[in-house]
Amino acid sequence: MNPTIRQLLDTADLLIGKDGSPVDASVAVTAVPAPPAVLTTTAASRCRGAAFALRAALESAVTACLTTHGAPRTIREGTMRGALLWLRCCTEAGTARRTKAAWSRLCLGCHYHQYEIGPTEDQVRAWRTEVATVIALLAP
Repeated sequence: MNPTIRQLLDTADLLIGKDGSPVDASVAVTAVPAPPAVLTTTAASRCRGAAFALRAALESAVTACLTTHGAPRTIREGTMRGALLWLRCCTEAGTARRTKAAWSRLCLGCHYHQYEIGPTEDQVRAWRTEVATVIALLAP
């Protein structure tokens, strides 16, 4: 797992917190120390932000896997749908399906619509667990 993926997962953990209360940002482990601050956003905003961080981590892991297996540059730098199709050739079918399913759920959680309720903390925690598992399966 590269440092970028680790930082994105840590960011998601920071946003969802342990008890749903505002999280002290100074306790996060990052490469650059942040000034003490308290995240005072709504739970819906934090959950959606965590979903974005998880999706970015998953996309980075897919790109790293494709790079390791020598996928063409147009696939690695193209759309994620194309990358997920190519992933079937690089990993087991079950891993590719889990990756596609997790990415699809995260995409739904990231998109904002006025008529929909955003992802809940329980959903984001479940996605966090699934993304960490899939990233471990994609690692060389």
